[in-house]
Amino acid sequence: MTDKLLVEMQGHTALITINNPAANTWDEESLTAMRDLVGELNEDNNCYSIVITGQGEKFFSAGADLNLFASGDKAVARNLANRFGEAFEALSKFRGVSIAAINGYAMGGGLECALACDIRIAEEQAVMALPEATVGLLPCGLGTQHLPWLVGEGWAKRMILCGERVDAATAEKIGLVEEVVAKGGSLEKAMALAAKVEKQSPTSVSACKRLIQASRFTSIGSTYPVERDEFVALFDTRDQKEGVQAFLDKRSPEWQNA
Repeated sequence: MTDKLLVEMQGHTALITINNPAANTWDEESLTAMRDLVGELNEDNNCYSIVITGQGEKFFSAGADLNLFASGDKAVARNLANRFGEAFEALSKFRGVSIAAINGYAMGGGLECALACDIRIAEEQAVMALPEATVGLLPCGLGTQHLPWLVGEGWAKRMILCGERVDAATAEKIGLVEEVVAKGGSLEKAMALAAKVEKQSPTSVSACKRLIQASRFTSIGSTYPVERDEFVALFDTRDQKEGVQAFLDKRSPEWQNA
């Protein structure tokens, strides 16, 4: 859809590379493409997971190109805000597992892309920040919502209100990323995690993800009966029957995502 996003299927994993040198910035073209691509992958029963990384060695993504806002045009601002929201909301709601391989600077909308993923693997040299307020703006790609959910209100305020950058070690300590690896190792680790997803029933994974993320919007008690309903609903799937039978037959299951 655009050469600013490189897409390659590796097994059941869609590898997406943000490709907009020099800093892998986002614009209307790439954000629209990301939204539409996730929609297509949701419809592809062969796709179980997404891995996102940045082209090159320095940047995962530096976020939005500030030249887009230089005119001060509110219509332009509204359009870009909508594109950021649509792209990363779609990514957050992807039915499978999404993993960010943070191979360098993840700033502003770049970090928001990673925050919309389920799991984040950062290389030891990576730096992360939501610095929008330093230029009179604010994160509009769901960053004000996703960051405090992951790291708590205090650290979210340090990063957003104080403009504090965090290195990979700090990011792991506060729960912003799940693991730190050596330079050049994030993609390999992310793909290894995606390979583990392939061993899981994709229909079960989708149901589990819905339940896990439901706690963001509802009370924990209200989701108790939903969990039981989701469990029973899996008995309408071929994967449930295949999974149980494969276990009894002492063989690996052959998932159909159906």
